[in-house]
Amino acid sequence: MLRQRNFLVLIFGVLLGILISTGGSVLAERDGDTNAIPFEGLKTFSEVYGRIRQDYVEPVTDQKLLEDAIRGMLAGLDPHSAYLDQEQYNELKVGTTGQFGGLGIEVGMENGFVKVIAPIDDTPAQKAGIKAGDLIIRLDDKPVKGMSLNDAVKLMRGEPGSEIVLTVVREGVEQPLKIKIVRDVIKVKSVKSRLLEEGYGYVRITSFQSKTGDNVIEAINELKKKGELKGIVLDLRNNPGGVLNAAVAVSDAFLENGLIVYTDGRVEDAKMRFSATPNDILNGAPIVVLINSGSASASEIVAGALQDHRRAIIMGEKTFGKGSVQTILPTSNGGAVKLTTARYYTPSGRSIQAEGISPDVPISKVKLELAAQSEFSPIKEADLLNHLENGNEKSFKKDETKDGGEKSEETLALQDYPLNEALNLLKGINIMRSSPKKN
Repeated sequence: MLRQRNFLVLIFGVLLGILISTGGSVLAERDGDTNAIPFEGLKTFSEVYGRIRQDYVEPVTDQKLLEDAIRGMLAGLDPHSAYLDQEQYNELKVGTTGQFGGLGIEVGMENGFVKVIAPIDDTPAQKAGIKAGDLIIRLDDKPVKGMSLNDAVKLMRGEPGSEIVLTVVREGVEQPLKIKIVRDVIKVKSVKSRLLEEGYGYVRITSFQSKTGDNVIEAINELKKKGELKGIVLDLRNNPGGVLNAAVAVSDAFLENGLIVYTDGRVEDAKMRFSATPNDILNGAPIVVLINSGSASASEIVAGALQDHRRAIIMGEKTFGKGSVQTILPTSNGGAVKLTTARYYTPSGRSIQAEGISPDVPISKVKLELAAQSEFSPIKEADLLNHLENGNEKSFKKDETKDGGEKSEETLALQDYPLNEALNLLKGINIMRSSPKKN
């Protein structure tokens, strides 16, 4: 018994020594005893540590016990704080540059299950049919309930070409779905662009990486080479976020001045303000931003900034609501602590943590289908015998139009209804802008 007691004293002494050496200010008593060392709690911790080390059914290394204790400490704070070992930290650094291994989904935890925040475009998960909001309940034959997020992510990783079956629960679907995914090296191109039709551009941001701001500017300049831009649709749907500075850079590209976002936390380093610089790359041309429940974090910064400055109309569904900032703090063993250090606020002072960005123009999830063709077409004036001609020299046929005729719009509406509505809104804004003013 004496030996065990000495061991507990040793563990307690080591823990106390760590606390003193890594943060002597902890011993200072501010606001009464709120910052004093919790001796009783540490004593209990050392007792449990000693019991596991001595009595657990199998030997456990001190390193594993201490790492698991750190993971538990961080996991208990919020869904986004975590301990990263050296391998995970290296993967995180690679991920921000646009290439990493995995399935291609941004995930979090909800009620003990893995929740899909958003699938990333052109990745195995997205191609297999994984959707934002899906709850993953099994990984192959292993139940997710009881796993940590890190453990679940490790199981989802693997050699490119290997398969995994995800069992997911989806809102509106009665039975769980089994979705087979082939792992691959994920190479994410964060910005895609094209002309929807003459004068109207489309810019899609799939995630916010270190060079996303520059890529957006390059994409818009390329669209400008094809003619005057009357407006763009900025698509942030299913964008899980990423680098804060990239969100600031994208917002700055469309703003002339004013606050973009600010953060506030307990320490001075967590209090930051980001403001726009002159030169709106679109020279005031209208913007419609598409969002949905898979738009999170950095996506919400951009949507919130453009909405508060009335620089864009926000269209779609309410966003995910991740309004917190995580700081990566490297540790001496080559790993890192990902710690929530601040909340961020839109220019008007809104915190969207657990609240999200509400669209100016809501659009529910709908799927359009062509109506059954009637055997008889509706009779119009032009079909009547001896109808008067309209006097115009040229007749206009919609099915012969280029870049924006009825057929192309009909196809876009069927393929992507919210995008079609965003394009129509841009056209409406330009019609109103070009209307002659009354004297």
